[in-house]
Amino acid sequence: MRQGKVYIVGAGPGDPDLLTIKAAKCLEKADVILYDRLVNPVLLQYAKEGAELVYCGKKPGDHCVSQDDIHDLLVCYARKGNTVVRLKGGDPFIFGRGGEEAEVLVQNGIPFEVVPGITAGIAAPAYAGIPVTHRELSRSFAVVTGHCLSGKPESIRWEHLAKGVDTLAIYMGVKNLPYICRQLLDAGKSADTPVALIEQGTSVYQRTVTGTLGTIVDTAAEQQVSNPAMIVIGEVVKQASALSWFLEKTEEKVCV
Repeated sequence: MRQGKVYIVGAGPGDPDLLTIKAAKCLEKADVILYDRLVNPVLLQYAKEGAELVYCGKKPGDHCVSQDDIHDLLVCYARKGNTVVRLKGGDPFIFGRGGEEAEVLVQNGIPFEVVPGITAGIAAPAYAGIPVTHRELSRSFAVVTGHCLSGKPESIRWEHLAKGVDTLAIYMGVKNLPYICRQLLDAGKSADTPVALIEQGTSVYQRTVTGTLGTIVDTAAEQQVSNPAMIVIGEVVKQASALSWFLEKTEEKVCV
């Protein structure tokens, strides 16, 4: 039996039009597609007739398929000679556990390719009118996880981020927003630093709520911001009022 192959594919952040051409071609030839919760279901229309679709979604505290089981499925389907697409929201190598899955494939001698996707840390701010870099406002930016295996991202060197990076794009951090803000404030970041929370970025449900490091925790609670949402911290957030171009689902924007 011929050996199969796995394509670890980024689906982009939500807007189906942001899928890359190469990703679409992979979906069209796949025998099996293992897809995540944050993948826009519209993208599954690219699947060929008869392709097997396997949902592998995870919610915080509710994993219908464990990561170990996903690894086993990738190896099992590939060993049966299938062309397999592992379809992940955003980019598979940016907080998508794509690296772990690639390691398992290497360990089992399964050929694979990685197809990068547009990540929410850049796309969601862009749709909210926020450039993560700007010649006058931001010469550097960092992508940061707001959630770790232990819950709070305690191992992150917040003092370096507070003093050494102009713009922070924080993934999966809404639950830990009070902790994140406190760490940055304690590390010397000004309480007046602008912050944006971009909920369901690039989708038809996108909503942007703004504030500052000193106010955003209360504002997020008042506006009932929920995951998935990107946190963007830095002076570039001020550009949103002038550069906003995407029609959001609500006008309930708060500027403090």
